[in-house]
This record gives sequence, C-alpha cells and structure tokens, in this order.
Amino acid sequence: MSKAVKAAGSDKPASPSRRKFAAGAAAAAALAVLPLAGARGNGGNGGSGESWRAPAEWEPHAGTLMAFPWDPSDAWGGKLKAVQAEVAAVANAIARFEPVIMIANPGRAADAIAMCGPGVTVIEYPINDCWARDTAPIFVLNQQRSRLQGRDFQFNGWGNKYPYDKDDVMPVGACAYLGVEHTDVAMVLEGGAVITDGQGTLIATEECLLNPNRNPGMSKSQIEATLLAAYGASKLIWIPYGLEYDDITNGHIDLVASYVAPARLLIYTAPGTGRGDEARMAANKAVLEAATDARGRALELVEIHQQPRFTVGRNQVLTFSYTNYYRTNGGIVVPIANVPDDAAALAVIQALYPDREVIGVPARTLAWGGGGVHCITQHIPATN
Repeated sequence: MSKAVKAAGSDKPASPSRRKFAAGAAAAAALAVLPLAGARGNGGNGGSGESWRAPAEWEPHAGTLMAFPWDPSDAWGGKLKAVQAEVAAVANAIARFEPVIMIANPGRAADAIAMCGPGVTVIEYPINDCWARDTAPIFVLNQQRSRLQGRDFQFNGWGNKYPYDKDDVMPVGACAYLGVEHTDVAMVLEGGAVITDGQGTLIATEECLLNPNRNPGMSKSQIEATLLAAYGASKLIWIPYGLEYDDITNGHIDLVASYVAPARLLIYTAPGTGRGDEARMAANKAVLEAATDARGRALELVEIHQQPRFTVGRNQVLTFSYTNYYRTNGGIVVPIANVPDDAAALAVIQALYPDREVIGVPARTLAWGGGGVHCITQHIPATN
C-alpha cells in the first residue's frame, strides 16, 4: 500500500507497474517450521453442515503472519532500509508474546533474518510488499475450534494502484505452509477494510468497500452478503468514512477504529481541529452511537483524538493512526511517531488494556507508506 501523501519535489513513489507472475513456480521454501494444528480438507465450506467464523483478534493466537518489504521500486525507494527496520522492530515486539512468521521474497530471506534476528521465523514465498493484513488469508475457525481455514479474497493492489501480482496469491503459499485449508472468495477485499467482534458483527466503511475500483460488478447488498458468509457473521455495520487523506486504501476501517472487546470500540475523532476529518469522524461516531451489534448490544465508544502530522524526507504524512495497533496474546503493539502525542495516545490505549503491556514501536516510515502496525500483521487463530 506504499504511498506518500502530498508528495513534494522528486521524493515520491515510483509509478505502479504490473509484473507477470507464474503461480506454478511459487512454491514456498520453508526455512523453519512453526508447529500449528491444521489439516488439509476438502475446501469450500469445510464439510457438509460445518459452520465457520472469523474470530476476534482478542481470541488466542497461534502466531502472527508478516511480510518483509524488499523492493525499492515498489514506492519505498531510499526509504527501504528504514521501513525494513520498522517492520523488524514490530516483529520482535510481537515475538515477545507469540510466534511470528515473516514471509520474505525468494532470495531475500537472509536480509530478513539479519534484521529480525533469531526470534522470528523466516520463510520464502513470492510477495510484493509488507502489508500482510491486506494480502494474507483471513483465517476462520470451525465451531469446535479444531480446524482452521484461510479465506482467500482477491487482491488488486488497492484498486490497481500498486503491483499485486505476487501478493494476490500469497494466501495460497501461507495456507500451504501452515497446513490449513484454503478457500477462494470471489470478491476483492483487503483485511484492513473489515473489523469483527467474532460474535457475528462486522464493521466497515462505505468509502472503501463501495469504491468502484474494487468490485464494480457487485451491489452493496451483494458485497455485504459475500462478506457475512465468508466471515461467518450475521450483521455488517456500515460507517461512512475512513481518514480524509487515505487515498490509497480509500478508507480502511483499521485507521479509524478498532474493536477492544465485544460491543466496545476505540474510534478516532477530531473535535475542534478544523480538519476535514472533524466532520467525517463525527459522522462515523453518529452511526455507531445509533447502531447495535449482531447480539443487539449498544456499542460503547472510547474516543482517541491524537493524530500527529509530520514529514518523512520531503513528504508530509497525514494519515498516521493510533487505532492501527495490534493485539497479541500478551501485549498491545502500538505505532508511535516519536512526537508528544504518543504519550497521550499510549495512555488511552493502556487504560483500555490494564492487564496487558502496551509497547510503542516507531512507525513513521510505515505511516508514510500508508499504514501502521495492524496493517503489516495478520493473526493466526489458535485451534484446540
């Protein structure tokens, strides 16, 4: 999803290009093995009458999937080393609490190992970039939590903005490596576009899911029905907007909101700022205040107001988000910008998770690239 917002001068991303990719040659070369329960099944719905659901992120993890950025021509340019260091730092923060699998492009494993160190498992499989939340499979569990499946949505580079030939098939390799069932979903979707409570409720923005650069042949009702079926959910709450300048993802939900617990959300609002997001986030809040979840519960909303703006190189970053944190089995990993706002934002998040260690990890370059900690991580649910 790499991008620079309000690019100035020559320090701007390279033009997107398509790369031909032979899927038949994309065999995963595992450099180490993560023990994870799972079995190859018959695909599809996993068996007659079997129900599946995408669990909430607070449910137990078997580990975390990540991907290592490697291609300077895919927008990173001279910022590649800086973003690699940030990705490695996030991986090591997560590895304190659960196993981390880092996918490296073939021939780049040594770079990933050198930067991440021995606490992170590195495997090789073709990838374009580091945005695992959007490109990795969406994992679902059966009712007994004894089997895992990977839902493989189509990926088109956030509406044909950036190369995606390898990332579109990354779920195939990830599921094969983990030894879990792989099922296709006939719809374009990035994982950062949806959040779930694991109890039947999904939340997403109309700005993203209804953008014609994703699924122009599908109606709103068809998109909703497909999502609910794939996630094993029964209700989708539509909010209007993502961040004002989120022009690559077109409004991913994880940059403006996160589920804390059932019927409890952390949302970004911008009262009194005079920014465009003041009205946009107020509209989101109004929808959520009036909504009930799949179990009929009103939503408790906790607001976070901090959103620093800064420059990386010669580019202004306008889409930094503290809601883009990642919850592990034992801690909370939060993007920080090394600015005064960090302390207040971390205090808000610590208050939400009093029994967990909250770790801030610098993510300025990731924010320049359009994302944060949540955007580069995909949780692997634990089976019984």
